[in-house]
Amino acid sequence: MPSAHGGEVQSAARRLAIREDRLLDASASLVPWTPRLPRAVARAALRCYPDRAHAELRCLLAQLHDVAPTAVLPGNGAAELFNWAARDAAEAGRSLLPAPRFDDYSRALSCWAGQSQSCSLPIEWSSVTPQPYPLGDPAEVLWICNPHNPTGQLWSRDSLEPLLHRYRLVICDEAFLSLVPDGERQSLIPLVAAHPNLVVIRSLTKLYGIAGLRLGYAIAQPERLQRWAQWRDPWPVNGIASAMAQHLLLSPRRYQRWCRKAQDWVAKEGAWLQQQLEQLPGITPMPSSVNFLLIRAEQSLVPLREALEQRHFILLRDCRSFEGLGENWLRIGLQSRRGNRRIIRALRQELARRPLV
Repeated sequence: MPSAHGGEVQSAARRLAIREDRLLDASASLVPWTPRLPRAVARAALRCYPDRAHAELRCLLAQLHDVAPTAVLPGNGAAELFNWAARDAAEAGRSLLPAPRFDDYSRALSCWAGQSQSCSLPIEWSSVTPQPYPLGDPAEVLWICNPHNPTGQLWSRDSLEPLLHRYRLVICDEAFLSLVPDGERQSLIPLVAAHPNLVVIRSLTKLYGIAGLRLGYAIAQPERLQRWAQWRDPWPVNGIASAMAQHLLLSPRRYQRWCRKAQDWVAKEGAWLQQQLEQLPGITPMPSSVNFLLIRAEQSLVPLREALEQRHFILLRDCRSFEGLGENWLRIGLQSRRGNRRIIRALRQELARRPLV
């Protein structure tokens, strides 16, 4: 069974007996450039224990989103914060999980023996964004991903807001939203102050290409986050990660410039890759608002994914780990133009070698 996560470059390099830098990793969805942390900042972060309150980091994140610092809780990536959201969800009742979906929600719920049920999203969608959210089945807890992983659909805030009155708890994963052109208009963060049953979880790792540092944060009402802080390890965010985040977020203007750069890349490269994929025989690329897109076929794409890995050293995301998809789907993370050309060239060669009929 494939891994529930992409980005496993080290294990792929060992499997292929090559250096890691020879691999093009399109199985993870990160910006293709990474900022540098000044050496003096890194040295200072190594010497001292991290601030357990994360006071400076919380203030910087709060400033970005116009919320109180007490409404922000940094975490060891979004995955750690899903654990605490799932603990609240397990106590609140049955969770409604959309399918297809990222499997980390189910993993987190299983930590607390939380009950859940799946509800299928349509696997056909238009290129119009944002779209109305299609689900609203009975349950106590609703998990939302916006933009949706793995489909790339962007849901409208207008369609999500009424759901806050229907569920005891709504957990909204906005890990990729900062990468979506004009995506912040659909964020639920402005609704947190008026809705104690709302949790929004964000990520810095996708936006800055720093997945190895594990940086995420939750925005919710302070009482909930205070409870989470009592449950977790004393130092969930290490000093290097905290220093890096503070360095990146110190200037809101610089943060906005970075977001615009990332969003321009998504718009330009997403349109280019979509157009190129549409010209390949046997596969159908699906519309996406963010820095990854799905392709599908009428037969298994596992041999194609394996051929790209073994002959071209390109990693694509196996979709069998997404409930509701299967072996006829692959997910491609956007790269630089050079990387995207490499992907298209490899796909064209392999589809000529072994056509999808």
